[in-house]
Amino acid sequence: MKYFHVVILCISLFSCKNNEQQLSNSIMNSKIVVAHRGASGYLPEHTMEAKAMAYAMQPDYIEQDLVLSKDNVPVVIHDIHLDDVTNVAKLFPDRKRKDGRYYVIDFTFEEIQQLKVYERFDPKTGTQFYPKRFPKGKGNFRLHSLQQEIELIQGLNHTTGSTIGIYPEIKDPEFHHKEGKDIAKITLEILSAYGYTTKEDKCVFQCFDAKELERVRKELNSNLFLVQLIEFPEETKQLQHFATYADGIGPWYKQIVDKKIDGQWQFTSLVDDAHELGLKVHTYTLRADQLGDFGSFEEHINTVLKDAKVDGCFTDFPDKVLKVLQ
Repeated sequence: MKYFHVVILCISLFSCKNNEQQLSNSIMNSKIVVAHRGASGYLPEHTMEAKAMAYAMQPDYIEQDLVLSKDNVPVVIHDIHLDDVTNVAKLFPDRKRKDGRYYVIDFTFEEIQQLKVYERFDPKTGTQFYPKRFPKGKGNFRLHSLQQEIELIQGLNHTTGSTIGIYPEIKDPEFHHKEGKDIAKITLEILSAYGYTTKEDKCVFQCFDAKELERVRKELNSNLFLVQLIEFPEETKQLQHFATYADGIGPWYKQIVDKKIDGQWQFTSLVDDAHELGLKVHTYTLRADQLGDFGSFEEHINTVLKDAKVDGCFTDFPDKVLKVLQ
């Protein structure tokens, strides 16, 4: 009888451990992975090539940062400036403003398509920001519009049977307003034309400007899934207000992962506070070549996605994150 009881106990312990592992796997597999500017760890950010490579990695979403051109075309580019990712200074040397910068909004989309896109660099020194990434000046990469990228992703969804979503961000809406342009309204009209109108349409709309994102919900009457991006520490105290119009928040991971004590990472209350208000948490940005205090990229992924209990992440290396999750 003792032997029988020991066997039963061992089976019970194994079953319990197995169930815990299955639960852990289920939780990790439910995490949202967003290809940050495409597969930007491998190819110049926000190029069609980077988006196609990201698509092949099968993330949940691919991100599009948006800035308006002179003729109101939403251009997929991270900044309102052109000179840190293109050869604009060489092709249009006389088109810079008094501050020495070249602005997307000063060029027509036709002019913008003439530019070559490079790996991100310092426009003053020419030094590549991530030295181990795609060699600066190599290849023949170009900028493109939101419409062009949507058609690429929707076309690939059609031919492959996948359902990869888009994750657009309007950049610096206040700057656009001062220039007499409404980037939110223009972007929403394009999204609607391509079938993105509700929370079920695999489109997450994000912005750092809280006033503008609230306007998107309440004045422009968008029913999309809205994520309020968070940059500054004081913004983490405004979750209750964010919850009145947004469906989620997008904080920097360092606003979640605090410090290490006796070999164990400590966390702020941000994720729990957000979850109590029904807000999802999609953190930015996990980079295999920018680990900070983490010993490995795998530790970074597990700490943020598993231990910190966030719902998803932005990453320049979607394949590496997905490999850990799977």
